[in-house]
This record gives sequence, C-alpha cells and structure tokens, in this order.
Amino acid sequence: MASRTASPLVHPDTDDLDLFKIMSALTDETRLTIVVTLSVSPGLACSGFTQDVTASVLTRHFRVLREAGLIRQHDVGTRRFNTLRKEDLDQRFPGLLDLVLKESVGRVEPYVNGECA
Repeated sequence: MASRTASPLVHPDTDDLDLFKIMSALTDETRLTIVVTLSVSPGLACSGFTQDVTASVLTRHFRVLREAGLIRQHDVGTRRFNTLRKEDLDQRFPGLLDLVLKESVGRVEPYVNGECA
C-alpha cells in the first residue's frame, strides 16, 4: 500500500542517533508523554492519542520524535503506527530510555483513549 505522504518517513540509523537531539526532543512535555504512552502501549496509531493539541501540532511532535530516533513510524492504509525504538536506543545509549521513563514517573501520565489501536 502506498504511503500517506509524498515523502518517505525518515528514521536515523542506530549509529546516527544523537544524544543531544534525543534529550532536546524529550524536553517538551507532550513529546515526553507520547514516549511514556508508547512504553506502556506499543504500536499505537497516531489517532490513538488524546489530542489536547491540534492534529498539525501533534504531527509535528511525532516528526520531532521520529527524526531524533526515539520512535519508529509505519503506515498501514490511512493509519500511522508508532513504536519506541527501545532496542536501538539501548544499543546506542544503554539504559537511557529506562532512566527517562523512571524519571518521568509523577511528571507525566500516559495518554488514555478508548480508540487506541
């Protein structure tokens, strides 16, 4: 099936993951909440997230996370699914994602939505 977008999704290679891009992406509370949500509900479609922001803003947050190497996205029909790149992150920066998730407890809560994939 053809992609939803005219341009392909860009995912950096594991060796190209940059610690400062990753940490910069995580400074935003919405993006941190997306990461926390994907840690407990892997494989959610973009439509499965509570949209406290407009769709275009949410799309930008997903793009920042994808380009930083925190998430992988793939299209199935008209839906875009998201997963954390835990194995890649652990290979490049062992324990980083676990530390981020541990430190996020009490700071952000995962999104809850009855329409999750």
